[in-house]
Amino acid sequence: MALLKIARMGNPVLHQVAQAVSDPKAPEIQSLIADMMETMADARGAGLAAPQVHQPLRMFVYHVPASRVANPEEALLPRVLINPEIVPLGEEMMICTEGCLSIPGLRADVPRYAAVRYSGLDQDGVLVEGEATGFHANVLQHENDHLDGILYPQRITDFDRFGYVEEALR
Repeated sequence: MALLKIARMGNPVLHQVAQAVSDPKAPEIQSLIADMMETMADARGAGLAAPQVHQPLRMFVYHVPASRVANPEEALLPRVLINPEIVPLGEEMMICTEGCLSIPGLRADVPRYAAVRYSGLDQDGVLVEGEATGFHANVLQHENDHLDGILYPQRITDFDRFGYVEEALR
């Protein structure tokens, strides 16, 4: 496994629509998944999309740490979602404080759907699907946006809650 270089805001790969993964079990995809998992863990992120590591492919890795959920049973170990579909369940929105490995040092409050239905393929090419709320729904929507060339600042509706992490801590 190897750590991957994370693309920073302004890199064209972050602003384009990613292409579907044709063979999730291909050796190069399996290697990419392993490297993305290692990179996400090293960066202490909750998710990492392929475009963030210069690969314009429709896949991301993510996890739900126990520290981000009220019920420890809602925590999820790292996993991959390939060629995902994310669909809102209703119109209810929640405000999520987000950051991004491609935009280091900044945070903002971003409106996201409170509940989503997701589907996609796992690393073995097997269909996975379910419903997500709270932080799980947040991370799915954030990472899926990367696959459509959208960065979280494009979702901000109140710029009073956008700024540097260090400033917010003061």
